[in-house]
Amino acid sequence: MPQTVLLAEDDRAIRHALERALTLEGYAVTAVADGVEALAQAHTNPPDVLVLDVMMPGIDGLQVCRVLRAEGDRTPILMLTALVETADRIAGLDAGADDYVVKPFDVEEVFARLRALLRRTSPAPAAAPGPAEGPAREAVQAVGRQLEAAGLRMDLQARRAWRGRRELELTRTEFELLELLVRNAGVVLDHSTIYDRIWGYDFGPGSKNLAVYVGYLRRKLDEPGAPQLIHTVRGVGYVLRED
Repeated sequence: MPQTVLLAEDDRAIRHALERALTLEGYAVTAVADGVEALAQAHTNPPDVLVLDVMMPGIDGLQVCRVLRAEGDRTPILMLTALVETADRIAGLDAGADDYVVKPFDVEEVFARLRALLRRTSPAPAAAPGPAEGPAREAVQAVGRQLEAAGLRMDLQARRAWRGRRELELTRTEFELLELLVRNAGVVLDHSTIYDRIWGYDFGPGSKNLAVYVGYLRRKLDEPGAPQLIHTVRGVGYVLRED
């Protein structure tokens, strides 16, 4: 059975072009023109993935995303946006989106991001890398589907995470990024490795996608008076450790 895509885009030309491209790529596409129709379709015929334009009349893409997440719907969501400022992207992540593409976009990039989102619908446990050189890896406890490191605890089956006793409200991408960092606590992961493991595609040195997600994840992890957990290694990547 083809994977199903619910596309909501108010621009008729873009909607028709993207619907045709996705159909030729092998997806079963339902295309609608606004957020009201998107919510109705999502409730009636839940898709495998949603593609939502941010700026739509009436109920926009961000509101659709918020409603679905408030209902407990974890379907992957890719946002289409003409807004390029970091604050605008963070607004999308805050609403519960998993990824975004900036207009004007290359349809091949849309395909790549959709493939990555759909691969992660039922993620397999990440393979632990070999012994790292340099500083010793921090202790990571893995019991069944539980992971613990640096004061963090993750239940992979329930897709829940805690820092101490505080539960973290994470989107799908944030959860998977945190899982990758926890599994490799104390090991510096370079940008290319993270892009490949989380998105399945390296968007190149000019992309700010990873920096946006790391920044947003830090906002959810950090606590006043507590040590920062995600550290930037300039020119290389990121590492999870409790200093």
